[in-house]
Amino acid sequence: MKMNWFELSCKQASVLLSQAQERRLGMLERSKLRLHLLACDGCTNFFKQLSFIRAAIRHYRDSDTIE
Repeated sequence: MKMNWFELSCKQASVLLSQAQERRLGMLERSKLRLHLLACDGCTNFFKQLSFIRAAIRHYRDSDTIE
């Protein structure tokens, strides 16, 4: 099945989600990703997992006490 110019595969979406942790995505990338996330529960779940891990690392890094 041929994809339209505005569609992303799950693999492409996961790459953009990972890259978004390190850099600001362009407007077209953000738009494509947003559309994909609206339709894909799996990638939405992956996004939530990345966000949770990033927040946990930030919390651990910023904690005052290290055991």
